[in-house]
Amino acid sequence: MIAYTELKDSELAAMLRDGDDGVYKEIYNRYWDKLYYIAHRILKSQEATEEVVQDVFVLLWKKRLTLDIQSLPVYLAAMVRYEVYRYVARDKKDKVNEVAYQTTLTDYTSFDTDLENKLLLEIVESLSNQLPEKCRLVFQYVKLQDRALSDVAEELNISQKTAEAHLTKALKVIRNNVGNSMHLLF
Repeated sequence: MIAYTELKDSELAAMLRDGDDGVYKEIYNRYWDKLYYIAHRILKSQEATEEVVQDVFVLLWKKRLTLDIQSLPVYLAAMVRYEVYRYVARDKKDKVNEVAYQTTLTDYTSFDTDLENKLLLEIVESLSNQLPEKCRLVFQYVKLQDRALSDVAEELNISQKTAEAHLTKALKVIRNNVGNSMHLLF
């Protein structure tokens, strides 16, 4: 039985090529903390650091047959640095893509909402044009031009109660007909 803990780094690197999983475990146990420290200094996130260090060890195992390692600690430190750079670049790209997606989604949603509002306003205006004159004027001034009911009543030379009655009638007619118009439209 080989005592892997007594082997030098150069011996571990040479034996790694043979696919000895005991050697791999020893390298992992010997260097995991050190590689974690190197990555965490840059990433400042436990989750990201653990992911990067695990990726380094997976890559080490996958490429073990083609590696020519002169100094195991230097080689592993370089692997961590490159993996950190890849992680940061990938994370940055993901964030940019997410922001672009959210912006696009917001733009489409905003466009759809604006379009729906314009269509609804056109329907309401068309329906209000079918009302009797005083009823139409009260509705358009109060609801579409956002004027005070008392001002509208005064301008049209009608009582406030009459203006309220015209507004109530207009709202009832428009509410009943908007549902039918929207159904036909969509």
